[in-house]
Amino acid sequence: MEYIVVLAVVTIVAIVAFDFTNGFHDSSNMLSTLVASRAMTPAQSVLLVGTFTLLGPLLGGTAVADTLGGIVSIEDLQADLSLRLLLCGVCGAICWNLLTWWRGLPSSSSHALIGGIAAVVVAGAGADRVFWGFSELMQGRLVGVTKVLLTLLTSPLLGFIAGFLLQRISSLLLRAASPRINRPLRRGQWITAAALAFSHGTNDAQKGMGIITLVLVLSGQLESFAVPFWVMLVSALTMTLGTTFGGWRIVRTVGYGIYRLRPIHGLNVQLGAASVIFGASLIGGPVSTTHVVSTCIMGVGASERPKAVRWLRAREIAFAWLLTLPGAGALALLIWWLSLLLFGSADVGR
Repeated sequence: MEYIVVLAVVTIVAIVAFDFTNGFHDSSNMLSTLVASRAMTPAQSVLLVGTFTLLGPLLGGTAVADTLGGIVSIEDLQADLSLRLLLCGVCGAICWNLLTWWRGLPSSSSHALIGGIAAVVVAGAGADRVFWGFSELMQGRLVGVTKVLLTLLTSPLLGFIAGFLLQRISSLLLRAASPRINRPLRRGQWITAAALAFSHGTNDAQKGMGIITLVLVLSGQLESFAVPFWVMLVSALTMTLGTTFGGWRIVRTVGYGIYRLRPIHGLNVQLGAASVIFGASLIGGPVSTTHVVSTCIMGVGASERPKAVRWLRAREIAFAWLLTLPGAGALALLIWWLSLLLFGSADVGR
């Protein structure tokens, strides 16, 4: 029993580490528009984004956490096996986050987490242990991995559309404005950036909350899946701490590598991305802040000057997105096989 408790603690520490990497990895998506459009200094933007990222998971409910906690069915496995599966899956996601951060690529932490956990559960316990949700989709219900994948795939498209439409509308409304309009637009970004950070907190931090709660259930610390307040607080604080460090390599990619952002662009990107992410959070759909912000920038650029959008850079980002699920899954599988060599295997049944 002591071994299970230790394994549960180690797994929770790994999830907290993932939340930290998620924070500094995805914070770049929010900081980039503020810094690139000169609405705030880097220090001011980190303070604003960090504050509202902290409030997001504390006030935004647990719908996304509930979705993530139900993507695998491993409660009837041996406790040590189920916890090792989660630990290896989370470690694979952490490795992918660090690798893409090192390369300055804005990949999706959500994709990485899902890919890592699903891969090791399939390898270690069988494909039937993953709640795919395909049959439920045929019945008109969106659940399980199907729900996760559909929200992850449709949210970038919605982000592009939101950025495109907002830029067209604002250009029409401000067609006679003088350059002095940039000052109130920069002030307006403070509000929209706060909304984006809050929506990011409500969505991204809940992913770690859901997996930590699942660990507590598997280790016998909780009788049923219900996110405790201390788990919300730990996830919120860890994400905020990661945000304060910032992913400045990725800030340069997102803020300067896709389209030259001015105050009106930053305002539209933040407003469009916040709307898409918060809407997904309300229905329990985990999305990628990276995907949504980047495609919002593309939508803004395509609406104004399509030829000025650096589509080659956008293609590189899209390639990184496509690699994330299999890449994180492969890293998680490597860690799982190493754990088998070091610690041996466990039976699937109790």
